[in-house]
Amino acid sequence: MTFGDSVSTCLKKYFVFEGRASRSEYWWFQLIVSPSYFISTILENEIAYFFLGITLFTLIPAISAGVRRLHDTNRSGFFLLISFIPFIGGLVLLFFLIPEGTKGKNRFGPDPLKRVTKKRNKKS
Repeated sequence: MTFGDSVSTCLKKYFVFEGRASRSEYWWFQLIVSPSYFISTILENEIAYFFLGITLFTLIPAISAGVRRLHDTNRSGFFLLISFIPFIGGLVLLFFLIPEGTKGKNRFGPDPLKRVTKKRNKKS
């Protein structure tokens, strides 16, 4: 999945907390979310408000993408709450988000990397 596809998918699935998200979908989207957050906390001028707006706009899609990413590794989305444990929680969550997803279908849905092909009916 490309950067544009990832951003488009995550924004289309704004409130979708079901299903699975591939590594590329999640990490490409994080390439927007994380720098915006850090820039908005570091800067103390008008530009910081722009990045704060991006951060707030992408907050819910980032959470939903995180839940879907955890689903891809066959874990419950409630594992996102582990990040509230200072320092160690964020590291544990990072290790949950990094690995490759479950091959094939798991309890949260079909493999997001599996291309669904439609069979065409032949007319005789």
